Amino acid sequence: MEIAVIGNSEFILGFRLAGIRKTFAAENDEQLAATITSALHDGDIGILVLNSSDMERVPRRLRTTLENSVKPTVIAIGGEEGGLSMRERIKRSVGVDLWK
Repeated sequence: MEIAVIGNSEFILGFRLAGIRKTFAAENDEQLAATITSALHDGDIGILVLNSSDMERVPRRLRTTLENSVKPTVIAIGGEEGGLSMRERIKRSVGVDLWK
């Protein structure tokens, strides 16, 4: 399982420097939706990281798919992430509450 990051070139740069190999630049809404859809079908991706502002820009149907996705687990960074906390997302993907 790998971590993938999708966003504008500034957003993904830090992840590239940290050693994340699967980074995808998406500069407009069409590229963003197409790249996310492609990543959802990639069986090697276990965690998908997006900027929260990008999450708001994707079409509603795709956003619902992302919010309910377990594999890959979708993490929105930089604000509210669809009403689910990081703790709730980890609990959903792993199946247990790691904080207890």
